Amino acid sequence: MTKTMSNKAAREKLIFALDMGKGLDEAMSWVRRLTGHVGVFKVGKEAFTRFGPKLVQEIQETGSRVFLDLKFHDIPNTVARAAEGAVEMGVAMFNVHTLGGKSMMEETAKAVREMARKRNLPVPLVLGVTVLTSLNDDDLRALGFSYSTAELVLRLARMAQDAGLSGVVASAQDVEAIRGACGKDFVIVTPGIRGSARVSGDDQKRTLTAEEAIRRGSDYLVVGRPIQTAADPVAAADELCQEIARGLDAR
Repeated sequence: MTKTMSNKAAREKLIFALDMGKGLDEAMSWVRRLTGHVGVFKVGKEAFTRFGPKLVQEIQETGSRVFLDLKFHDIPNTVARAAEGAVEMGVAMFNVHTLGGKSMMEETAKAVREMARKRNLPVPLVLGVTVLTSLNDDDLRALGFSYSTAELVLRLARMAQDAGLSGVVASAQDVEAIRGACGKDFVIVTPGIRGSARVSGDDQKRTLTAEEAIRRGSDYLVVGRPIQTAADPVAAADELCQEIARGLDAR
């Protein structure tokens, strides 16, 4: 792999978390600033609740891809209908919560394929959220789970694959186990990526650097505050891409 190809591949794997709600103009200013430096923009609950599909549309009009991060979690029919809406919006990827159960995931995967075929649209990646990176073993025990985070993540990842999902959202600390259980083609999107500098007010508990996450087998990395709070956000994004490239080269 040449350096140019490696850098391009690295950029496509970097997802910027566009989780701000002060105004549509502010959100789009980040899109304009980081287009060409990240591969995908993540629209989460905060931004989508305030700005809705209009934000998704405006991002796509710049030529950028969207990860719709709403973690659908409801009865199977409700989630399947919401997933059809995500397909019609043309997002590149979106997620559901695996704790909604296998039937919910199966109906969603089927609905996505059928809607994409009906509308002649690309089939987005459908990702299952396993265990939030803000939770650790103590948190799971408090919630009544008998599994450790590692055990529960693996169980949920296997269920998502069996249900027909494209992949999962999981901590980098769980990537190697998921890759071993689910194979090389199962997509793994990893949040909780951090650098050497401490992020103020950080609530993430299971984190790794970008290079290490890619080296372990992550396909995409979601990064928000380490870019957003940097003195030079573009330089921070470019530095993360260099880390990703080193991780790719080390595989």
